Amino acid sequence: MDKANKFANVIPNKDQWQHFFKNEPHYLLMDIIGSFFYAAGVMIFVYNADFAPGGVTGISLILNHFFPNLTVGILSILINIPIIFVALRFLGGMYLIRTFQTILINAFFLDVILPIFPTYPITGPVDNLFAAVFGGAIYGFGLGIIYQTGTCTGGSDLVIMSIRKVKPHFSVGEITILIDGLIILAGVFVYKSLNALMYGILFTASYTVVIDKFMSGAISGKVALIISDQSQRIWEEIKLNLERGGTFLKAEGAFSGADKKVLLVACNKKQVPTIRKIVGRIDPKALTIFLDYTEARGEGFIPHYEDFTS
Repeated sequence: MDKANKFANVIPNKDQWQHFFKNEPHYLLMDIIGSFFYAAGVMIFVYNADFAPGGVTGISLILNHFFPNLTVGILSILINIPIIFVALRFLGGMYLIRTFQTILINAFFLDVILPIFPTYPITGPVDNLFAAVFGGAIYGFGLGIIYQTGTCTGGSDLVIMSIRKVKPHFSVGEITILIDGLIILAGVFVYKSLNALMYGILFTASYTVVIDKFMSGAISGKVALIISDQSQRIWEEIKLNLERGGTFLKAEGAFSGADKKVLLVACNKKQVPTIRKIVGRIDPKALTIFLDYTEARGEGFIPHYEDFTS
C-alpha cells in the first residue's frame, strides 16, 4: 500500500488531463514566449562569453565547449532525461509532462531559432561583464514567463524540488547555492580564468533579481488596514470610487476596551492616494496602515492555479 501511495501521482488522473488540455493553448504560448527570451539570454550573450552560468544550461555550455558538434539544446535534453526519470518518484507526473514540453521548446529555440540572430561580440573583460548582466536579465525574464504557468525548465529546478521532498528542512537557497556554485566553479577550470567565477555569479544574481521582480512585482500591491468609527462609510466610498471589496475584522481597543471594526482592503499601489483621501475626508482621526503584499489570488485578483507537483 505504501509503495502504491508513493507512486500514485506518477500517472496523471482524468481531471489533470482535462485541466491540461483545457489550458494547453495558454501553456504553449507562454512556453514559446518565455523560451525565446530564455534562449536569447544564453545564445546571444553567454554562448561566446568566457563563463558558465549555473544549472543544466551551464553544464550544456561546458560540454559544448569540449564537444562542439553537440548543440546546447540537444545536450540540455540529454541531461534532463535522467533527471526527469529520477524526479518522477517525487514530483507529479503531469508536472513533469509539462516540464518536458518546456524543455523541448527551449531546445528548439536554443538550436534552431536563436542561432539565426547575431551574437553579442566579446572582445574583452568588459564585454563579459555586460554579457553576464544583460544576458542574465533577459534569461530571467524568460524564466519568469515560464514559471508563471506553473512549470519549469527542468535541470536543477527538478533536483531542488526532489531534494526538498525528501529533505524538507533544506532551504531552496542552500540547495541552489550548492548546485549552481559547483557548476559555476567548474567554469573557472574550463575557461581557465578566475573571472569566470565572478561572471557566473553576476549572471545568476541578475536573473534572480529579474525573476523575483517579475514573479512578485506584477501581482504585488498594498493592504490597507483602517481603524475607524466610520469604517462602514469609508468602505462604501472605496467601493464606489475604486470598485474594491473589503473585509471587516472584529477588534478591541487596547486602552478603551471598546469593540472596533477594522476594514481590510487589498488594492494596487496606484489606488493608495485615493484611499488616503477618502479616509481623511470621512474620519481624520482614523488610523490607516498600509502593508505590502507580494501576491493575491482569488476573486477580484488573479486566479488560482493548479499545483502539478501534488
